[in-house]
Amino acid sequence: MKYLLSLCFVFIAFNSFSQDFNYGSATHNDNDFDRKTIDSNANAVVLKEFGTARLQLDEATGRLVILFEYHVKIKIFNKEGFKHADVVIPTYKDDNIQEYVQDVNAVTHNYINENFVQTVMDRKALFTENRSKYQSLTKFTLPNIKEGSIIEYKYRIQSPLIFNFRSWYFQSDIPKLHSEYLAYIPANFNYNVSLRGFYKLTDQKAEVSRECLRLSGQALDCSKMTYIMKNVPAFIEEDYMTAASNFMSAMHFELAEEHMLNGSKKSYTKTWKDVDFDLVGDKKLGSQMKRKDVFKEIVPDLIKESPDDLSKAKAIYNYIKKQIKWNNYYGKYSEENIKNVIDSRSGNVADINLSLIAALSAANLDAEAVILSTRENGLVNKLYPVITDFNYVVAKVNIGEKSYLLDATEPLLPFGLLPLRCINDQGRVINLKKPSYWIDLKADQKSTTSFVLNGKLNAEGKIIGNLSTTYFGYAAFNKRREIKKFNSVDEYFEKVDERLNKTKISNHKISAVDSVEKPLVEVFDVEFSAHDGTSKSQFYISPFIVSRIAKNPFNLNDRTYPIDMGAASDERIVINIELPEKLNLQEKPKDMAIGLPNNGGRYLLQTNLTDTQFSVNQMLQLNKAIYGAEEYLYLKEFYSKIIQNQKTDVLLKASN
Repeated sequence: MKYLLSLCFVFIAFNSFSQDFNYGSATHNDNDFDRKTIDSNANAVVLKEFGTARLQLDEATGRLVILFEYHVKIKIFNKEGFKHADVVIPTYKDDNIQEYVQDVNAVTHNYINENFVQTVMDRKALFTENRSKYQSLTKFTLPNIKEGSIIEYKYRIQSPLIFNFRSWYFQSDIPKLHSEYLAYIPANFNYNVSLRGFYKLTDQKAEVSRECLRLSGQALDCSKMTYIMKNVPAFIEEDYMTAASNFMSAMHFELAEEHMLNGSKKSYTKTWKDVDFDLVGDKKLGSQMKRKDVFKEIVPDLIKESPDDLSKAKAIYNYIKKQIKWNNYYGKYSEENIKNVIDSRSGNVADINLSLIAALSAANLDAEAVILSTRENGLVNKLYPVITDFNYVVAKVNIGEKSYLLDATEPLLPFGLLPLRCINDQGRVINLKKPSYWIDLKADQKSTTSFVLNGKLNAEGKIIGNLSTTYFGYAAFNKRREIKKFNSVDEYFEKVDERLNKTKISNHKISAVDSVEKPLVEVFDVEFSAHDGTSKSQFYISPFIVSRIAKNPFNLNDRTYPIDMGAASDERIVINIELPEKLNLQEKPKDMAIGLPNNGGRYLLQTNLTDTQFSVNQMLQLNKAIYGAEEYLYLKEFYSKIIQNQKTDVLLKASN
């Protein structure tokens, strides 16, 4: 949920101004705080949190920068909360831009013998790690942590990234008693401000701060904006979700326009027509899409045996996948020109997929670019173009009445299937000659798995048989990636054998590991115990030998954000076990046929015993890629019923 706010408030004079709390002291109220007042399960809680952001002129560079100051006090209740004493501050960097962390101070307060004892963090505990070419991590750990400790730290970040000002997250993975953010917006800057998330502000204030910024000798007033949220619940991440930043309660800023001191105005909120013009002409995007010349000698040989456009597109797609290795960096802009990328055989996402677009165009195929935001990056703003929201680009090729979305960074992806990281709401199609438009980013295939186990129970209580598993769509892609992590198929099966400690496997065989357009089939012989031989007249067999659901993925009492699985799924299990003699069925799990509302999915279970044949048929279908938050409790109950039923084994007894 997003609430749009405006900076055009009626300014009110307040007698008391918002201010930071005193650093370096703890109170008896802090020490005696009872977590039951906000969350009895909390391992830690934010007692107070205060942040300030303002624009300031950097005298060294002459550029405007944002100075962001952060101060927090956290009560730690148990050992599980100790992790909050390990602090990581990410900052952005590239060849031209660098954010700096400054003035880090940290202290631990412990209440010992009715007195507060402070342990100040040694400066040697502070260090910086280069996580990637685009990100640095400033890290430190507070000292002398115990159950009941109160930790406190503060720091400043200087950033030249003024477009997004500085976001403020009211929610985190622990609850907060008081979270307050103070933003000073100069009068000549107009930001679009939005409150995202489920919870609303407790309070907000608008005041005038006189002469808060001086540019070219001219003093400027500021809008002093205060945003407060109290008693904020923890944001608990669960499986099947996109970026947490999409759903956490937070303030976000986007620069709309800047009024220059000479009277002119610079608009940052452009129309898509303006953005199209910029992107098509950009030397790192549109210009690379036009580089058909690089492939003029390569493409004819690639497509000489392709009778139609679809086979031509597949041939080119497979060539790019094999020719250029992904360096694991995202990006909507290329880092190199396409000629260098082909020669070096390495590049980021844009290098590879813009090369693919150019190659497709060289074969006279209708190819376009699709810029998007990956699942972990968050949702894009569709009210107006914010190009910084996008961090990825894929290819789109139109053949007849059908369009295919392609990402050549993953060698194991079949034609027309995007990696799940790209399945995130909508992307924007960039055409060199036509206006851009939105396109839904949906999984083109399901994640489908089929298990067939045929076995025989011998007199020693062993079931010996053959398990065949067929993977389709995303299930096949994920299984291929798992296999390729090992040096060989034999090494992969050694690891599988170790994992299945109660099952012996042999005579393994996998087909179509590298034939990504085909289903992946995995076959091996299995041997496991049905009973220990002590009582051949009566024993249990589990009908859930394969793919048993041991844990409910949905455990919250309520969930305020969607359940996004990326793709629909279908799992089917058939088990046939030949018995040594006719046995009677004494106990078994209930046959089930349950479904989710609105055809959201279903689970079927049927067990049968006929003469000397025991069989199990099981099917689990989830028909939707995305379920709304209002469907969460249905999913939770759906899985709960399945798990409860799967706790029951089959009891077989010899005939008298």
